[in-house]
Amino acid sequence: MTTLGLLWLPILVSAVVVFIASSFIHMVAGWHKSDYPKLANEDQVRAALKPLAIPPGDYCIPRPASREDMRSTAFAEKMKDGPVMVFTVRPGGSMGMGRNLSLWFVYCLVMGLLAAYISGAALPPGSPYLRVFRFAGATAFIGYAAALWQLSIWYWRSWSITIKATLDGLIYGLLTAGVFGWLWPK
Repeated sequence: MTTLGLLWLPILVSAVVVFIASSFIHMVAGWHKSDYPKLANEDQVRAALKPLAIPPGDYCIPRPASREDMRSTAFAEKMKDGPVMVFTVRPGGSMGMGRNLSLWFVYCLVMGLLAAYISGAALPPGSPYLRVFRFAGATAFIGYAAALWQLSIWYWRSWSITIKATLDGLIYGLLTAGVFGWLWPK
């Protein structure tokens, strides 16, 4: 067993490396540019929704009031007629990225901490690089990618977005694994 206190450096360095890699993936590589296509009638949709003053949150339309309502012919007709959607309303204002980037970095630290916890519980100091790589990499990959699939299964999120984000998670997992293998205590 390796204590978390001995793994502070790989936790921190892996978070920084993943943060930099994710910045490259999203700002330079461009493979996420097509994730959310522009509506042809965006201005009309915005004009129709703005007076409704929908508060920030997650919504689905149509939304049944109960299980009984979900089985009703009226609800079935709403589903058939459409539109059927799951959507998120964000607060208006500037598109500042400071909050998002800060939360993302904290998330990267948490993923490093989880990789450290699992790897440290399984492996002693001085473990071979590949054993550390396996434990840390699998844990980080699961943390970065596994939960994304639920969004496509249950909420119809685009599978292409989920698959691209899973590939991102694989990259982040491999980078975390490499850092942990490199900086594992001797």
